[in-house]
Amino acid sequence: MRSEGLREAPKALRDFTRYRREGAQIFRSAGPDWTPRDRMAGRVCPAATYTASMEYLYTPWRYQYVTGSDPARPKLGVPEALSAWPGETHCVFCNMIAAVDYALEKGMARTEAEASVYLLERGTSCFVVLNAFPYNSGHLMVVPYRHEPSLAGLPLEEAEEMLRMTRKVERVLRAAYQPHGQNLGLNLGKAAGAGVAEHLHLHAVPRWLGDTNSMTVLAGTRILPESLEQSWQRIREAMAADPLEPR
Repeated sequence: MRSEGLREAPKALRDFTRYRREGAQIFRSAGPDWTPRDRMAGRVCPAATYTASMEYLYTPWRYQYVTGSDPARPKLGVPEALSAWPGETHCVFCNMIAAVDYALEKGMARTEAEASVYLLERGTSCFVVLNAFPYNSGHLMVVPYRHEPSLAGLPLEEAEEMLRMTRKVERVLRAAYQPHGQNLGLNLGKAAGAGVAEHLHLHAVPRWLGDTNSMTVLAGTRILPESLEQSWQRIREAMAADPLEPR
């Protein structure tokens, strides 16, 4: 039985290669024939090759952002240009907006203040900001001003504006980057992957076929063809050209 399993191993590898090339047809056609006896013989269940082909988006470069372990930036969300702000909310998003408002009150030009935190647009109850530790170029977030961890906890009119801004963001990213697809989503709670669990935010990430590569997995490095400053300028211009849908 052991030798039979060894003889089957090359076939399983060929099946896996075929799956990657031909898609889920192998899983659909061969799944019902696999039995516990096949498992004992060392044969690979087609369902296992199906899940083994799943791609993961690793983000080790975001560790400092998630943990707040960057000693050069003692207040989360507050860059050196806005360091005169005397407050501290212990929230990256609340800090960011408060520091920008303080700088504006003290006479700093709006473009300069907003560019320092990659703030793209401000609405009545939400704002749009570029992610400083992006998965891909153009990765941004729609964030309510209200310090609230849950979508259900937002007042309905604020949740409605968040959705209208998200619709605008989808249009803008498509126009600015022509991606093959987009990830739009909320991570509610640390168990769901939220880096800032206490303050709701929606991620919008442009995606291209094949944009997860070996550099990310093996070297903890993400290849981004565009600087944050270039992304900010490109998206800000696109957002200015696309007005928010009226209620």
